[in-house]
Order: sequence, then C-alpha cells, then structure tokens
Amino acid sequence: MKSKIVLFFTIIVCFLMQSTVLHLISIGSITPNLLLILCVSMGLMRGRKSGLWTGFFCGLLVDLFYGSVFGFYALIYMYIGYLSGYAHRIYYDDDVKVPMFLTAIADLLYNLSVYGLQFLLRGRLGLGTYLYRIIIPEMFYTVFITLIVYRIFRYINYHYMNITRKESESIWVLK
Repeated sequence: MKSKIVLFFTIIVCFLMQSTVLHLISIGSITPNLLLILCVSMGLMRGRKSGLWTGFFCGLLVDLFYGSVFGFYALIYMYIGYLSGYAHRIYYDDDVKVPMFLTAIADLLYNLSVYGLQFLLRGRLGLGTYLYRIIIPEMFYTVFITLIVYRIFRYINYHYMNITRKESESIWVLK
C-alpha cells in the first residue's frame, strides 16, 4: 500500500512539473517528456504491471487536462509502460544506458503515434517537418533529462517503495 501511495504522489508531482516548471527550461518550445521517463523507469524497475498502471494514470492526467480525445494518451502511455516492463528482468539498475535507450525508443514511438493519429488523419502530411522540428529535438532533450531524473526515480523506488521480490520473479529460478 505504501508503494502505491508513493507512486501516486510521484505521478502527481511529475505531472505538475511537466505542466508548470518544465516550460521554463524549454528550448525552442520543446520540453522534455517527464511522464514518459516515469513510465519507462517504473516499467524497468518494477515490471510490466507497474509500468502499465503508471502509464495509464499518467496518460489519464494528460487526457483530463490537455487531451481532445479521452483515453488517447492513456493508451499510449500504458503501452509504453507495459513494453518497457519487458526489460525488467534483464537490466541492471545502476546502468543508465538501458533507460536512456528505452526512453529514446519510447519517445520516438510516442511522437510518431501522436503524429499519425492526430495530424496524419486530418490531412497534414508534413512528416519531415514534424520529424526534424519536433520529434528529434524532443527525443534528444528527453534522453538528456533522463540522465538526471532516472537517478531520482531510482532513489524513490529503492527507499520509499516496497521492493521485496518474490522467488518466482527471479530470473535465476527455473520454472
């Protein structure tokens, strides 16, 4: 129960920072996607189920306040959290390269799905412009912020959340 409450407050703080403070450090109106970093981090550190629920609630907050179609961002963030949870058993938590790589892939998929479902279906065919002006700069900026923020999420996960592993979740136990 304690870990769910801590995760809930982490989602709320990240959403508030995403919508207020991070606009102060935007470069060319490009801001890093802190909620995406949270979904990838929780999926990596806690598994597919936790990544799925983290992504769902992050996307639900974005849908409630900024979305035009309800459930669109919840579905995207949910898939990102779930898919990043597949690497839960094979990564080392001290290594920051895996979260950076997964954040880059997740940000690319996130922006391509937003482009495909919100711009392409409306007849706006400028994928090259959208790719070079929005997707690639946001991807690099989000990966750079992952260097800093991932360590904070790792600290929160290991000091405030219950991380007791069951024996069945271990990769060393044969099933």
